[in-house]
Amino acid sequence: MDEKTMVSDALAGVNGELVRYGEMISQTENKELKQKLKQIRNDCEMSQEKLYQIAREKSYYVPTAKATDQEISHVKNILAGISTH
Repeated sequence: MDEKTMVSDALAGVNGELVRYGEMISQTENKELKQKLKQIRNDCEMSQEKLYQIAREKSYYVPTAKATDQEISHVKNILAGISTH
């Protein structure tokens, strides 16, 4: 397995963990557990950011182009229409 694949796999794994932590945090009623999960999620986010930076530096990950103002406006209009129904 090459380095690019390992970094990509690790990044995908961390992204999945972040989703699961978010789900667990919102579903628990235990305040201590909720706080601990938030702390773990924050550590996970820092790891994700480091992996993202490595991927960017080595050109393993190239983000999509930023949305234009017109595209942003279009999505806002769609979402505004959905929220009024």
